[in-house]
Amino acid sequence: MKCLIIAAGKGHRLRSKGDSKPLTPLFDIPLIERVIRCALEAGADDFFVVTGYKGEGVRVFLDRLTERLGIGITPIVNEDWEKENGLSVLKARDYLREPFLLLMADHLFDPSIVRKLIEFPLADGEIALGVDGNRSNPLVDLEDVTRVKTERGKLRDIGKNMNEYNGFDTGLFVCTPAIFDALERCAEETGDTSLSGAVRELATHGLANAVNINGQFWIDVDDPEAFRHAENALLANLRGKTDDGPISRFLNRPLSIRISRRLVNYPITPNQISLFSFLFSILAAGLLSLGSYSALFLGGIFAQFASVIDGCDGEVARLKFQTSNYGKWLDAVLDRYADAFLLFGLTWHAHADRTEGLVLFVGFLAIIGSFLLSYTADKYDHLMGRQIRQGKGLRVGRDIRVFIIFLGAVLNLPFWALLVIAVMMNLETIRRLIVCRDHG
Repeated sequence: MKCLIIAAGKGHRLRSKGDSKPLTPLFDIPLIERVIRCALEAGADDFFVVTGYKGEGVRVFLDRLTERLGIGITPIVNEDWEKENGLSVLKARDYLREPFLLLMADHLFDPSIVRKLIEFPLADGEIALGVDGNRSNPLVDLEDVTRVKTERGKLRDIGKNMNEYNGFDTGLFVCTPAIFDALERCAEETGDTSLSGAVRELATHGLANAVNINGQFWIDVDDPEAFRHAENALLANLRGKTDDGPISRFLNRPLSIRISRRLVNYPITPNQISLFSFLFSILAAGLLSLGSYSALFLGGIFAQFASVIDGCDGEVARLKFQTSNYGKWLDAVLDRYADAFLLFGLTWHAHADRTEGLVLFVGFLAIIGSFLLSYTADKYDHLMGRQIRQGKGLRVGRDIRVFIIFLGAVLNLPFWALLVIAVMMNLETIRRLIVCRDHG
């Protein structure tokens, strides 16, 4: 699927954030790059970007992005960028002779919306527009948004000043080349060179389809307030990890998101954050192994802090499009090492207090139970993912384990913390075996 992106406008209302709107960074990633990456994730593989205002800088950036991502990005120059946006679309006529995506450089979206548009059964001569039917969407600027009226999956009207409407134009289209003919007809017959005018013309002939986006995320980043809403929405989306345990969901994640919001503005990689969290865990384990309560207390604080930081690597990776299978694997390996050191440090401290073989045995069970729980997580989470997402299941994982270490340290109850971890982790492993057995 080819993808046409309009990035020609001046964007004067967003000038406080950057001189060139497409290159305005949101969490250190320019808007145009966010749009391209999301479209790429959705299935687009060949890009055409119409540039205008300060176009040279945008084209230089696109050349570099082409090398970084290894994809085709063809810049198209629109000298009439100060006129209506339909002229920018027309500039791509010679490049697009089959169905294509049409996106705006300042409209951010969930890739699933574009995936839905790509899969839409588009007939020859038709277009389809992603329509937001949520008229109370807090991310929509009612004074500026383009409104639409739909009926039975078809667009009936579109415009900014409509009184009767039942949805919003998301600026996300899938089009056949018929859109070019409609633009030319509108320009010749009425002098209207806007994209909305061409869509309205197609709608009168029943050729404009409405695709309901079902409340999925999109936003037009057109001014500083919308920019702030976009930041908050992207951060809020980080809370939606389905594999978070209760401690991560209600304690760690709210804290780690605040930290990640700052980290994304610095040239630090997710893997470096993973390593930092691991080193902090090692420091915590060393403190836990010492004999004094003050060291034990500080070790517990450091362990919980490392657990919070452990969530930042994935958050920064998602905000900056730096996720990788290697990064996930590295994080998992470092977590297993960190767990072993933390539990060993706590066992060493508990054994110094009570020089009994029982302490060593319980410590061993805590370590082995923790490892087996992590080992069984992949298949269990895959099997029970729907129940966990719907809140019908409790995920016992590393967040609970580290939090128990933290409580045992600050309350000066290291042995009892080990005992709770040993019992909980091994019982949960056995329960998972039974669940997987019963579900085939």
